[in-house]
Amino acid sequence: MVGAGQLARMTHQAAIPLGQSLRVLATNPEEPAALVCRDVQIGSHTDLAALRSFAKGCDVVTFDHEHVPGDHLRALAAEGVTVYPGPDALLYAQNKLAMRNRLAELGAPVPPYRQITELAQVLRFGAEHGWPCVLKAATGGYDGKGVWMLNTPQSAERVVPELLAAGTSLLAEQCVPLRRELAALVARSPFGQGSAWPLVQTVQADGICVEVLAPAPDLAPELAEQAAELALRIASELDVVGVLAVELFETADGLVVNELAMRPHNSGHWTIEGSRTSQFEQHVRAVLDYPLGDTELAAPAVVMANVLGAPTAPVMGVDERLHHLFARFRDAKVHLYGKQERPGRKIGHVTLLGEDMTEVRGRAKLAAHFLSHGVWADGYDMHGGE
Repeated sequence: MVGAGQLARMTHQAAIPLGQSLRVLATNPEEPAALVCRDVQIGSHTDLAALRSFAKGCDVVTFDHEHVPGDHLRALAAEGVTVYPGPDALLYAQNKLAMRNRLAELGAPVPPYRQITELAQVLRFGAEHGWPCVLKAATGGYDGKGVWMLNTPQSAERVVPELLAAGTSLLAEQCVPLRRELAALVARSPFGQGSAWPLVQTVQADGICVEVLAPAPDLAPELAEQAAELALRIASELDVVGVLAVELFETADGLVVNELAMRPHNSGHWTIEGSRTSQFEQHVRAVLDYPLGDTELAAPAVVMANVLGAPTAPVMGVDERLHHLFARFRDAKVHLYGKQERPGRKIGHVTLLGEDMTEVRGRAKLAAHFLSHGVWADGYDMHGGE
């Protein structure tokens, strides 16, 4: 697996019961997966020589991020390295403009958009589709980075020339009046077998996913079926091998595709405890062309809450926070990524299961907040209850 972040760390954990071992390409030995994998190579994903050395002896090369240059992947494939997903598929997760163009060709629901090479194009787009509109970097953005909300023509005049002068490839999109954000997670094998998990709702704050609710509450069955069919069709048409996450907006007129990710995804972390087969195991199965696993829910309600670094470092250490958390929520499942804490940084997640979504969601939010801040948000006294 190229990349040694938390996705590689959790994929490594899923590979072990299958008798597999993961080699990771890390930029430094302190990355999350490098801390737990035996077979670690240090190098850059932008260095073709490092990629060639890394790939020697691997059955398959896959990724925990989309940032490997496509030309490097094509060179590896031409030399006989099995790369999943392949470079032709991965392009559509690397480049938002290419993704928009291809999905439009397939007739998938996408918002109005336009490539931007000069300020006048943004001003015309805003006049045609209304302000605000969304400006995106075609490559390199994640977790809210590389996205600018243009509320007025004046805001476009302030932002766009500077980005173009810096060489940033841009596109503008209509600001979608959404009800909520959803995610359709699927997997596909080289054989062509596909599988889909239940459609989930993702909750964002400052461009970062903070909660995932599985299944998405109050969802019409036909919309859930439509989302699964759409995601599986995209996986097939783009020849994706492995896990594919299709981020969606639910609008008054139906579903709209926001973005694609061709790897295990934050919207699928709940599957470790909440599904019969986790996204990480399924990704391993898919890239090795094993039959795919069952994706049935393990409980009627599953909630994953991300643990984000607090604005001020907690007085209480992580070990002590875990002690108190488990004393209150014995059924909480915690995954810490081995990262140093800093404000807003995603350092782990916690998952809870139950019968009632409202109740489970409340407990998951409390647990994640306590792991971040070291204090209970509901006034709970660690030494004596309420």
